[in-house]
Amino acid sequence: MSAVSVALSINNHQTSHTHWAVGEDLGVLADIFDDAVTIAIMRRTLGPALRQSIQAQCGPHAWQLSWIGSPCEMLEQQLAKQLPAPAQAQALLTDVRLLAEATACLFEVERVAIRLRLLQAAMCPRFHYDNLPVRLVSTYSGPGSEWLPEAALERAGLGPPTPGQPETVRDASAVQQLAPGDVALLKGSGWIGNEGRGLVHRSPVVSADQKRLLLTIDPCF
Repeated sequence: MSAVSVALSINNHQTSHTHWAVGEDLGVLADIFDDAVTIAIMRRTLGPALRQSIQAQCGPHAWQLSWIGSPCEMLEQQLAKQLPAPAQAQALLTDVRLLAEATACLFEVERVAIRLRLLQAAMCPRFHYDNLPVRLVSTYSGPGSEWLPEAALERAGLGPPTPGQPETVRDASAVQQLAPGDVALLKGSGWIGNEGRGLVHRSPVVSADQKRLLLTIDPCF
């Protein structure tokens, strides 16, 4: 059994809410298979070497890269060619590969789709849910994604604005936000049995002096 497989099998966290699970190790991500859970969050603090590697990629210009394949050594080699500061990228690439391996292991897939983007504005500023089965999200630098607990959500308010449409957010004080470094699995409406219950989330506001380095990983089913 690989180190990633062992980590995913550890279950020493607590699930204290109706549809989200929070922990401090990879094992919490397996809670996404609970029918009630629509977001599983691994809290973590990024180490100094990883933070330095991240900041080296956060230059003055926005950029993005994408890659699809098996999370092996080739992943790091191919991503390094697309990064703005490849000489300082190793710690970041090691972390991306770890999360890609965890995604592939958890969902028993051979391939994953990776996107890494340096953003200077909110990408999806309206609350919405994804139509895909599941997505891993982690913000390496800048503000993290915001999401809504179901109790604070009016689903009839989702979608393009129309006359008489209710407000999506019932309680603005209940909006939750991922911290930089957190790793979250967001269950979408494409997950069998979760139709119409996709985790509602949005991109955070990015101020003029901020940059946001965002990683997303989709298992290729």
